[in-house]
Order: sequence, then C-alpha cells, then structure tokens
Amino acid sequence: MERIKTFKTLSRAATAALFLSVQVIICIGTVYWAAAETLRLSGTGGMILGAIFAAPSAYVLLVVTRMCYEAETDPANQ
Repeated sequence: MERIKTFKTLSRAATAALFLSVQVIICIGTVYWAAAETLRLSGTGGMILGAIFAAPSAYVLLVVTRMCYEAETDPANQ
C-alpha cells in the first residue's frame, strides 16, 4: 500500500512529531536534572553527563519523528 503524502498529512505528522518531541525533551531534561543534582555534578561532570544523555535522546527523537510520519501517512488511518 502506498502512503498518502499530501500537505495535510505531512503537516499533521510534523505537528505531532513536534508535540511529542517537546514532551520527550522535557522528560529527558527532568531526568538529567535529577541525576545531576543527586550526584552533585557541576561544570565538567554535568557536561559529561549531558554528553552521555545526548545520543539516546537523539535516537528517541528520531524514533518519535518516524513513528509520527508512519502513523499520519498510513492510508488505514485516514
């Protein structure tokens, strides 16, 4: 089955991806903040923890964007 790629479906996918990405960033930021404060990290330690969180965060954002695209362009969902 071919995906429906119109301005309407692509704008819906972008909107859903943006909304979910903001929610993911808030959750990841909260976990980062809690971990940094619990471990009393500041300066270099905080930067290292941020770098550790960066790769999984980017992966989650990629998965969320792909999921939104697939859901919004699927003909069964129209």
